[in-house]
Amino acid sequence: MSSSEPNGAPSSFHFETPLLDAQSPSLLHSISEHGGYAFVAMASLAAAGDSCAAEAAAEMAWEQLHSGPWHSVLPIWRDAYSMACLYMASFHFAAREFKEALRVLDMGLIMGGALLRKDLDSAIEKVSAEARIVRVLDVAQSDDQSERPLLYDERSKEVSWNLPGKALTNKMVTKMSALSLEGFLREHFQPGFPVIISDGMAHWPARTKWKSMDYLQKVAGDRTIPVEVGKNYLRPEWKQELITFSEFLGRIQSTDCSDDITYLAQHPLFDQINELRNDICIPDYCFVGGGELRSLNAWFGPAGTVTPLHHDPHHNILAQVLGKKYIRLYDASLSEELYPYTETMLCNSSQVDLDSIDGKEFPKAVDLEFVDCILEEGEMLYIPPKWWHYVRSLTTSFSVSFWWNNCENSTTS
Repeated sequence: MSSSEPNGAPSSFHFETPLLDAQSPSLLHSISEHGGYAFVAMASLAAAGDSCAAEAAAEMAWEQLHSGPWHSVLPIWRDAYSMACLYMASFHFAAREFKEALRVLDMGLIMGGALLRKDLDSAIEKVSAEARIVRVLDVAQSDDQSERPLLYDERSKEVSWNLPGKALTNKMVTKMSALSLEGFLREHFQPGFPVIISDGMAHWPARTKWKSMDYLQKVAGDRTIPVEVGKNYLRPEWKQELITFSEFLGRIQSTDCSDDITYLAQHPLFDQINELRNDICIPDYCFVGGGELRSLNAWFGPAGTVTPLHHDPHHNILAQVLGKKYIRLYDASLSEELYPYTETMLCNSSQVDLDSIDGKEFPKAVDLEFVDCILEEGEMLYIPPKWWHYVRSLTTSFSVSFWWNNCENSTTS
C-alpha cells in the first residue's frame, strides 16, 4: 500500500507518492536530527492510517515555518510540511472531500519544499480530475448553463482620471510592432530603454480562454491562492489572505475601489496550476542576453489595484493578457530623487506616493522626468532592470510578468 493511502481507503480514491515512499526514511531521520521527534512520531502514525496524527504533524511543521523570518527557516521543515500535507490530503481524498484535499495540497505547494514537489503535482492532477467530474455534474443539474464572461469594469473611465498627473502628460513609452530580436537587443535591451511590443501575444490561448469565468472556475476554482487585501503593500492596513480561486473571482465581480480591494499579485500561479501555464508562452525576447528565466508571475485583480513606485533587479516583460493598466516609469539613474526607503525589506520601494505627492517632504520628485503609457490588452512592456515603475489597473486586469537575467548576472538571486 502506498504511504499516502490510509488504511481502509477505497482503492479508486488514493494517489501514489513514489518520492515520499522512497525519501521518507531519510527525511524523517533528518527531521529527528533537527529536534523534530514529535513530528516524526506523528508522521509515522499518519503513514499507518491515523488522520489526526497527520493534522498534528502539519501543525507542528507550520509552527516551524513561522518561527522566524522566512529566510531563516530550515529547508528540512518545508519538506516536512509537504510530507504532512500529502498525508492529510490522502485522507480527504479517500473521503471524497476533493476541495479540502486540493486546499491542503496547494498549501504544500505554496509553503512546502522542493523535495516532494512531483508527488504534490501528481496528487493535484488526480484529485482535480475527480473534482471536475463533480463540478460538471453540478453544472448539468443547474438551470443556467450559459457561458459567463469575466466582467470588465464599466467605471474604467472614471478610474483613469484618478491617475498621477490626471492624464498622460509626459513622454510616452515607444510602441513597436513586429519588433525583431535584433532590434530589441540593439535599441532597448543593451541601452536599457523601455518599449511596448504590440503584437507578440496573439497566439496565446489565454487571450480568449481567460475571458471566460467558467473556464477559470473549471481549471482553478477549487485551488487555494495567496492574495493581497488593501490599497497596496506600503499601507499599514494591508494584509495577505489564503482563499480559493473561486472566492477570488467572486470578489473581482463584486468589488469597488475601496481600501479592501483584493489582488493576486506577483504569485507563481503557473507553477501551481499547469492548465493555466499551458495557455501562455514565454516571449522569445526573454532569451535575449543569453541568460535564464528567473520567475514567471501572475497579476490579477479588479480596476483600482495599485503597485506603488518600486524597482526590480531583473529584466522584465509585463504581458497584458486581459484589460489595461496605466504605468509610469523613471530612469534607474533617478533613485536618489525618488527617496527609497532605508529599511532593507523596502529598499526597492519609493516613499513618494504618486497618487498624492508631498512636495514639501519630497521636493526632488515633483518635476522629475518620466515616461508613461496605458498598456492595452495584447501588449507587452519591457521594463529594464532598476527602472522605477508605478502600476495601476484601469479595468479588471490579468497580467503575466517574465523576469530574466542576462548571462553577465545570471547568478543573481
